[in-house]
Amino acid sequence: MSTVCVQGGARLAGEVTVHGAKNSALALLAASILSDEEVLLHNCPKISDVRNMCEILRALGCRVSEQGDALSICSEGLNSIILPERYSRKIRSSVFLMGPLLARAGSTVVCQPGGCEIGARPIDLHINGLRKLGVRIREENCKLFCDVQDLRGAQIHLDYPSVGATENLMMTACLAKGCTVIQNAAREPEIVDLANMLQKMGARIRGTGSARIEIEGAARLHGVEYTCMPDRIEAGTFLLCAAMTQGDVCALDVQPGHLKALLDVAENMGAEVVRYGHAIRLAASRRLHAPEYMVETAPYPGFPTDLQPQLCAAMCVAEGHSRLQEAVFENRFAYLEQLRKMGAYIRLEGNCACIQGCDELNGACVEIQDLRGGAALVSAALCARGKTELRGTQYIERGYENLFDELNTLGAEITLRG
Repeated sequence: MSTVCVQGGARLAGEVTVHGAKNSALALLAASILSDEEVLLHNCPKISDVRNMCEILRALGCRVSEQGDALSICSEGLNSIILPERYSRKIRSSVFLMGPLLARAGSTVVCQPGGCEIGARPIDLHINGLRKLGVRIREENCKLFCDVQDLRGAQIHLDYPSVGATENLMMTACLAKGCTVIQNAAREPEIVDLANMLQKMGARIRGTGSARIEIEGAARLHGVEYTCMPDRIEAGTFLLCAAMTQGDVCALDVQPGHLKALLDVAENMGAEVVRYGHAIRLAASRRLHAPEYMVETAPYPGFPTDLQPQLCAAMCVAEGHSRLQEAVFENRFAYLEQLRKMGAYIRLEGNCACIQGCDELNGACVEIQDLRGGAALVSAALCARGKTELRGTQYIERGYENLFDELNTLGAEITLRG
């Protein structure tokens, strides 16, 4: 298990270039098998989740290679419909391959997907939607056996605007006969990014970014060269680290509109935010104060659950009393006990964290248990007094490319202990 040591107290300042979005790249990689021609993806982040997805594609018979800063995927040699458990249990996004495999090969066998333990994330919405498209699914020995004879468009209403289900069903419908309508669809920017690539491959999709998406099935899709969108969660993590250290950081290659919910909260807490064309600068000349309202996570365009832990860490050192409600994942507060080891004052009331800001946190030995909770502990360590030892940094590598090197470039003092 990898460990890093963070010497707290350094003020972050400078510029940082944001990498491609984890949550978009994984769906784009899954979509690549909808065509038997080459798909060239630029700006894919070099993170462990992407590496695991590439290994799954190789196990299915795809040819995957790095070409400079891009990934080349060719699924012409697709020869398996069974997702390998070794890699599928490591990443939840392996479930994205269900739809494309069914659309391309007519059948697939999948195990329950893996990922961070942040709460129950059933794939019922995926399964129910696929069944409406004509897919037969049976469960046996913790595996799903899926096949379809005649993939046809359908009217699908999602009980919850799930990003994963929306993406999976959208990909499947691209090669179904007739028209598919997804009601109560997720509206996240990553949905739009996936649709943009699919459209360049020849798919006919309307309405992405709204709650109603229409897909007119096509006979086949062709290859494409496409650039993955920037990671709004990585950008938000850097900006919150700047706010907590009373720093001044400019995040480059971002879409400011994707981070409106976070930037509004940061400004309310006393940070100065300047939005440029494709950059955001955040400066905090003094200690943050608690926001004037309770922050609640919600599907886009609400406050993103993937930035909730990092915001909680910022509230721990903000003056006053903050309230932060998690309305997406019920176990997302598992990291709170580790923050308490650093001196944070947090009381949990159901799914709401009540936080009394303290003058400073103290360095401690803490355990990272999931990706975003790990990012929160890193940000807390940056502003803590003394040295913090963080164990379990392999979780960080699931979603951040070179996070510690980037933070050191901004002025942090982080060393790797192996």
